[in-house]
Amino acid sequence: MKAAYCIGLAMPALLWPGLTRGQVTNALSSVSMASPTNSWSFYGSLYGYIVPESRDYVNPSLTADRGWLHLEARYNYEALETGSLWVGYNFAFGQKLVLDIAPMLGGVFGDLTGVAPGYTLSLNYKRVTLSSQGEYVFDTGDSSGNFFYTWSELACSPLDWLRVGLVVQRTKAYKSDLDIQRGFLAGITYRKADLTAYVFNLGWTDPTVVLAMGYNF
Repeated sequence: MKAAYCIGLAMPALLWPGLTRGQVTNALSSVSMASPTNSWSFYGSLYGYIVPESRDYVNPSLTADRGWLHLEARYNYEALETGSLWVGYNFAFGQKLVLDIAPMLGGVFGDLTGVAPGYTLSLNYKRVTLSSQGEYVFDTGDSSGNFFYTWSELACSPLDWLRVGLVVQRTKAYKSDLDIQRGFLAGITYRKADLTAYVFNLGWTDPTVVLAMGYNF
């Protein structure tokens, strides 16, 4: 019954491109939100991209949260050989239906240079989680390089240690025939660690595979 409940809630996302990361970090869900206490919480993740007919690469990220403060560092996210640093403000709403959201502002440097307003959010109800992260990069070197990036997941946990669902992303880190890439995810959690596999574009074009690991500490 739990699996059927998860599948029924996840199916509409296949028809909803506007659901459009992350690297959220997601993860996780790729998104890590702070507790309301004054203690620090950290989440580190590493995403490995296996891209057909293109360069494979890894995308590490680290988040740090304390109360309202959200800090984040990413590499190979907005573009290859490019890093970004972020600061944001954590908000939390609700009890049964819980929304955590952090509006952010980031600086991008490397092969791509610019500034970027962005967000991370997580919407949770029972065993279902919608997580998303997005940003609009203003390229200070060439305005034609301005770009909206997003990664979003709709996932369900039929078992406490298992997470399955759907994922969409829009990225310029590598080229694809699809502007908005759709895929499936399956992940497992053991204590503070999680492992997730993503398959994008299966049935539309040559699939891109992403393998992710994350750890809360």
